[in-house]
Amino acid sequence: MIRTLLEHLQLIFEKTVFVYGVTLLIIYACLALFSFYSVRRFLRKESYTDYKVIVGSELAPGVSVIAPAFNEGLTIISNVRSLLTFDYPKYEVIIINDGSTDDTLEKVIKEFSLVKIDFAFDIKIVSKPIRGIYKSTDDAYAKLVIVDKENGKSKADATNAGINIASFPYFLCTDVDCILHEQTLQKLIRPIMEEENARVIATGATLRMANSCEIDKGVIIKVKAPRPLLARFQELEYIRSFVLGKMGWSQINCVPNVSGGLGMFDKEIAIKAGGYDPASFGEDMELLMRMNRYVHDNKIKAAVRYIPVTLCWTEGPTSLKVFMRQRTRWGRGLFQLMVTHRKMLFNPRYGRVGMIMFPYNFLFELMAPFVESVGIIYYILLAVFGLANWPYAIILLIFVYSFAIMISTLAVLWDQLTFQYYKTWTDVARIAVMVFVEMILYHPLIVVFALRGYFFHIFNRKHSWGNMQRRGFKPSSAASTTAAT
Repeated sequence: MIRTLLEHLQLIFEKTVFVYGVTLLIIYACLALFSFYSVRRFLRKESYTDYKVIVGSELAPGVSVIAPAFNEGLTIISNVRSLLTFDYPKYEVIIINDGSTDDTLEKVIKEFSLVKIDFAFDIKIVSKPIRGIYKSTDDAYAKLVIVDKENGKSKADATNAGINIASFPYFLCTDVDCILHEQTLQKLIRPIMEEENARVIATGATLRMANSCEIDKGVIIKVKAPRPLLARFQELEYIRSFVLGKMGWSQINCVPNVSGGLGMFDKEIAIKAGGYDPASFGEDMELLMRMNRYVHDNKIKAAVRYIPVTLCWTEGPTSLKVFMRQRTRWGRGLFQLMVTHRKMLFNPRYGRVGMIMFPYNFLFELMAPFVESVGIIYYILLAVFGLANWPYAIILLIFVYSFAIMISTLAVLWDQLTFQYYKTWTDVARIAVMVFVEMILYHPLIVVFALRGYFFHIFNRKHSWGNMQRRGFKPSSAASTTAAT
């Protein structure tokens, strides 16, 4: 009985997985082609773009840089200094001290000569109460605003408070531990200024791991491949995700999310969409989805753009425990997003978002861990009952493994040959070798932690982001203080 049932299931499962797998491979191949075209198009524009015109233009829109901080005393000074180095005419840096229990606030008050001031603002998005706003008595830090508020237990709540304080029409959301390139604002504002056929509601750029990079006073001096194994896997994942994935989606205006580590947003649309959801475990994905819903509901022709240059470096988790918390949160956030916005799935009212982007996220992001797990259990049962077609299984495994290696290698080489962030081929090799072991060592962790996030959401289990336990950035021994390009 069981053997007969398994034989029927085998036929159905193998056909279903074949269609699923081939569809996914075709999508990846298309994304690679779209990315190639998009990056080439970007480079052509870069060759004749004079950023001095943007920097010197009175028409350049102002940008509010918003960075929440919770117990970041170890790195807060260098991080704030990094955010004050932008080469852009009109910007402000808003640091939200989200009820830190360490010396984060005391350090910035002392370092930047801050005093508490009276500051009038409208509460357009609800957040936890603000206890005080600080500005510097030193004109060198005139662009710096420190917001001290009660802890909201989420980055979303802190960012909402920053949006209420922001005085410019666009805001850049980042993490206070991120190191940003000095040209970040001018690079991200360009797609907004040059778009003629749609209102660009968000822009993003590539992120990398800051682990092992040479950093001096909040500025990247030399980009290096991460030495810690876990951070190196994340570097590979980020390169593939941003250079191939998001650049490909950007070409057809179907960007699924703008990273919470670096994203520029239209403040008016973000506010009208309701701002960040403090209850969300994936607030960056959720905000963009809400903004997309708003513009489609109000028939506003909008676009989300990505650029392929690396403008942000962040300290990736090197502890498996912290990494598990991060990916569990991401998995839970994705599941939560799919449930909350399920009415958008295959809904033509929402255009490409409802018919392409949302279905892709559902079928090939949310469902992928389920499909892989069921596949493993399925082959174990076939082996137990002697029904496994081993030649077929081995050929399938070799094909999937080879395709994964090809896509990842293409992303690494395409990124290096185009932008040359790594100055030595030794660094390139450190990342490239990860391609061959990623499916064995790293990918299973991603699947398990994603399922853990789904489980937590389904059964309403408590889950805290927790302390990132950052190591901090060691000062570079290099004498030069020129940022890496």
